[in-house]
Amino acid sequence: MILPMNSFTNNKIFRWLKVLFLLLLLSIVSDTQSLRAQAWPENYGGVMLQGFYWDSFSASQWSKLEGQADDLASSFSLVWIPQSGNCGGTSMGYDDLWWFNNYDSSFGTEQSLRSMIRTFRDKGLLTIADVVINHRRNVSNWVDFPKETYMGETYEMLSTDICRNDDDGATLNWATQNGYQLSDNNDTGEGWGGMRDLDHTSANVQRIVKAYLDFLLNDLGYAGFRYDMVKGYSPSYTAMYNQSAQPSFSVGECWDSNSVIKKWIDGTKVDGVPQSAAFDFQFRYKLRDAINQNDWTQLNNVTNQTLAGTDGYRQWAVTFVENHDTERRANAEQDPIRRDTLAANAFMLAMPGTPCVFLKHWQAYKPEIKAMIDARRLAGITNTSTYTNMRSNKDYFANLVKVDNEGRLMVIVGKNTQGFVPSAAQWKEILSGYHYKYFLPRSMETAWANRSTGVYDEPFQVRLTAVSESDEAALVYTLDGSEPTASSLTARDGQQLSIDGDCTLKVGLLVGGTVKGIISRNYTFTKVEKREITVHVNADQVGWTTMNYWTWGGDDTHAPQNGKWPGDPITQTKSVNGKNWFYKTYTLNSADDFVNFVFSTGSGSPQTVDVENVREDKFFEVLNQQSGNKYKVADVTVETGIEQPERDLLPACQAAVYTLDGRQVRPGTSLDGLPRGVYVVNGRKVVR
Repeated sequence: MILPMNSFTNNKIFRWLKVLFLLLLLSIVSDTQSLRAQAWPENYGGVMLQGFYWDSFSASQWSKLEGQADDLASSFSLVWIPQSGNCGGTSMGYDDLWWFNNYDSSFGTEQSLRSMIRTFRDKGLLTIADVVINHRRNVSNWVDFPKETYMGETYEMLSTDICRNDDDGATLNWATQNGYQLSDNNDTGEGWGGMRDLDHTSANVQRIVKAYLDFLLNDLGYAGFRYDMVKGYSPSYTAMYNQSAQPSFSVGECWDSNSVIKKWIDGTKVDGVPQSAAFDFQFRYKLRDAINQNDWTQLNNVTNQTLAGTDGYRQWAVTFVENHDTERRANAEQDPIRRDTLAANAFMLAMPGTPCVFLKHWQAYKPEIKAMIDARRLAGITNTSTYTNMRSNKDYFANLVKVDNEGRLMVIVGKNTQGFVPSAAQWKEILSGYHYKYFLPRSMETAWANRSTGVYDEPFQVRLTAVSESDEAALVYTLDGSEPTASSLTARDGQQLSIDGDCTLKVGLLVGGTVKGIISRNYTFTKVEKREITVHVNADQVGWTTMNYWTWGGDDTHAPQNGKWPGDPITQTKSVNGKNWFYKTYTLNSADDFVNFVFSTGSGSPQTVDVENVREDKFFEVLNQQSGNKYKVADVTVETGIEQPERDLLPACQAAVYTLDGRQVRPGTSLDGLPRGVYVVNGRKVVR
């Protein structure tokens, strides 16, 4: 029997349903916030690119990176770019000045920055901002900061926002002598000289940092943050800022021992959950030790001395082989890994944690790194995968990397990768190169192609591999993007196909009349004409009457003709603007090709510092100034007034407007809407 329900009962049920709905909604919101508040996802399989190196003002231009979006998105999920605010001059961004109002930086305009981030996001590639909040540059004296307005609010840091013990008391002395006050509080972390250390206990600093991070995420469109020098302030503030901003990704540069890095991660916890990942510096150092000492048993230390090797911390490990602070630079040696960088990347890309590939390595080994990332994806390796060491030997090292406790990828690195041979009945080799090998378990039942999806500038061959427990497995493929069937074109295991045009390759296993384990590769070709560049050098300041060019870099076709130091003697000279210039012409073979130089006298001593990443006609002067007993070099191309001295001017559709320090402002030749000043247009100075 059904009883009628009176209005009281109806209202009561409605109220209860409303309460239940609100509780459910709050639970969903709470769970979502909790997941986001981790600031680095669990079981994350993405790979990050560090999209810059020191002084990569040409290679990391926003427009240049945006032009590579398709190629980058085929391999990476995240791109970490330099701090993008204006720093008052040519800068890598670590002397940050403007946070809200000026984003015309050394890497491009605000418009090109926004365009790049938007294009990346549209292709599934998220951008990580380099966030420098430990310290900040001043405007005109020791203690003043820019006043900025954003969304109707004014943001200005004050002298009282500077830590009292900044610069070991030097700032306090200056402030006292000049009538300023600093904070009453000392730094909550390590000090750093050169710029003002911010007092993160200050309510004003906290307010401005929170607004700044919100601006980066919700206005510019970044997905997350790489926090610079996090040892400079308490990790509790990273937790505070991430709780406020809610980035999808956060990683801190805690450059120290493994125990200190773990302590920093723990210090960011809120309700027991870390609010940020950290760079796994010790992972990099164990690789360096193995390579530099010619002893691959050093990788045993990965298990107990790195984040990636420690239970409970793998999720928070961002691993890397090299970065802008460890690479060899023109003016300083730093701590570079000099050889086996390819093997080091192979090991990193097979291991747990979130790998971060260095731009220079990507430029040098793109096909190999792409294939490694493909293998990582196919095997399902994530930042929380585990591993077992299979063999540790001075000449080689083998790890079995697991997903859900099942072996999915075997990596062998070292000078004798033949020293350990996995069971041929269980494992199939899919990749090999200089000092590295990858194997997949035959039980995966999949096809494999060793050339990744991407943009290519010349024909190549792709090797097809059948990963199957069946010795009768065949390979079937198509080149038009259609699904392969039993009647499609066939290939034998290990066969190579020639690819010389745009196509979509799909390859599958054919076992017992059934096609399975299909993989796909999209190949796009861009025609790049070879071009010539001429490099001129004047040595009047140092009185050199002979000149040698030592050259390297790019696609490895630019070594000196004689192959020995100090390189090629330069005998051709010309007079430009009343000065005598030695010069030589080089052929660049692709859009990414470049040449590095050291200039010296005929005997090879004295010499200059390294001059790197030369991609266009240049005029260099050897200065009567030294760095480490090597003469400095100035790029005076613009000052000569001759951007392209031996070529016709470019048509307007191919030209661009540059600032005097070489930063592209916009394509074309129009100066309309630009601030008044001097620009370089089509190789000539123009005053607006």
